[in-house]
Amino acid sequence: MTDKLPKEGAGASTQARPNFLLFMTDQQRADHLGCYGNALLRTPNIDALAQDGSVFDRFYVNAPVCMPNRAALVTGRMPSAAGVRMNGVPLPLSTRTYADALRDAGYRTALIGKAHFQNMTDVAPSPVKGEATVPRERQGDSNHRSGLEYGCESPGQWSNPDFRVPVPYYGFDEVTLCLEHGDLVGGRLARWLERQGLPKEHRPGPESALAVDTAVLAPQAWRTALNEGHYPTSFIAERSIEWLRAHAAGADCKQPFMLQCSFPDPHHPFTPPGHYWSSYSPDDVQLPASFDVPIELAPPHKRALHDELAGGQRRTGGSRAIAITAPEARQAIALNYGSITMIDDAVGRVVSSLRELGLDDNTVIIFLSDHGDFMGDHGLLFKGPLHYQSLIRMPFIWRDTNGYARPSRCSDLASAMDFAPTILERAGVMPYHGMQGRSLVSTIRDLHHTPQRAVLIEEESHRSLPGLPTPPRVRTLVTERWRMSIFAETDWGELYDLSADPHEVYNRFADPDCSDIRAELLWQLSTEMTRLSANLPLASSMA
Repeated sequence: MTDKLPKEGAGASTQARPNFLLFMTDQQRADHLGCYGNALLRTPNIDALAQDGSVFDRFYVNAPVCMPNRAALVTGRMPSAAGVRMNGVPLPLSTRTYADALRDAGYRTALIGKAHFQNMTDVAPSPVKGEATVPRERQGDSNHRSGLEYGCESPGQWSNPDFRVPVPYYGFDEVTLCLEHGDLVGGRLARWLERQGLPKEHRPGPESALAVDTAVLAPQAWRTALNEGHYPTSFIAERSIEWLRAHAAGADCKQPFMLQCSFPDPHHPFTPPGHYWSSYSPDDVQLPASFDVPIELAPPHKRALHDELAGGQRRTGGSRAIAITAPEARQAIALNYGSITMIDDAVGRVVSSLRELGLDDNTVIIFLSDHGDFMGDHGLLFKGPLHYQSLIRMPFIWRDTNGYARPSRCSDLASAMDFAPTILERAGVMPYHGMQGRSLVSTIRDLHHTPQRAVLIEEESHRSLPGLPTPPRVRTLVTERWRMSIFAETDWGELYDLSADPHEVYNRFADPDCSDIRAELLWQLSTEMTRLSANLPLASSMA
């Protein structure tokens, strides 16, 4: 970054600072957009942003689950360095985020929709080697991040009608918080629905679900009784439009803003409302090319999931990976497409309001997700420690303003932790110490830059997975050509040549012909893990 940028809090430069409007979805594959090559899915509004913006084809997660990767996005740090090693571990309240830095520099910051910086359930974690049953006084860390201050996204807290999220909330001064997914979203939406006085037959959840005329239902799919106007996607879009209108009409309308419009869909359960339920026919859905990969080619943890399905032992609740049948996959994908098209319509309404209010010319519009979903890839659904491209590759679109950057398509490697330094540089705000990502502004502007050599991905979980001896602890390295994953306490790994084998079918980890590249990648993985280990807190003295 240039040394000529103002320091944090130094105020505006001689030119007007840009506004930022961030659209974020939940658990959406990169190729589940028209602009990423999907021929069936209709996303004209998001595609229009891509046509006028910079589209990143190889933008990866730093963790393929919600809380750790959202921590990477908001902090610019690896999940482990940010203190969020897995789902279920809240982001420390002491954490500095890009929203904090923008706020200190004079930006108005708002978040409408899903945050997931803290836990959204009150369910106790599964024991990992007894850790959940060890008395607190015998555990090695007294920082459990529990209690009221870490319960801002807890259903228990929200059952209190007087509860309000204390602000700033991780740097966001205004927060309209929504919890969970599908038509089960709580938080501010649930309170709003209560005020609408909906009759019992029009309320959310499987208990009120409408009848369907299909013989096959995808796991965690029901036809919601909520109408389109009461559905979370509409609620978040309308609150975002109201916020923009209030800002444009307010006394501080010249103040730059950062608004995050964060949708809980298309994450399961699959409950697109109204006509979106039947917008796509499962018969028209093309399954991923890897759906029917011979099981003998699969790594042990994938084989174990398919053995569950074959043996009738599959558990379809929760979020961990499961194997599915072809009819289930087709319907899940069709419903997922319906949810995404509803999001696209919502994006179109918000962008139209932005334009009508005269804010479009000086607003950077960004579209991304937090991670992907197998969605039939390798015969799987949901997410888990099988780091196929469907799961680890995120959509990332950056549409800039006033000729700042030309429309482009970028194949450079980038990752979630690069987002925070990018938005800060574009705002003219100096990065804070501890950021590990690199700004993509030079890439977006098509200026001279050195492409990134590799992306590091972490995953840990307290959930056991068939085929692994212990709950998953995975480290993955993605380079221009290869994807390698190693697992704690196994004598096998995964190695795929993404150039020759883009569907990641042929695992070459044990291939003697790949021994040299495996050794080189293992060395590169170890150096990346060392480089990106925690670099905070700073020393307070020379000891």
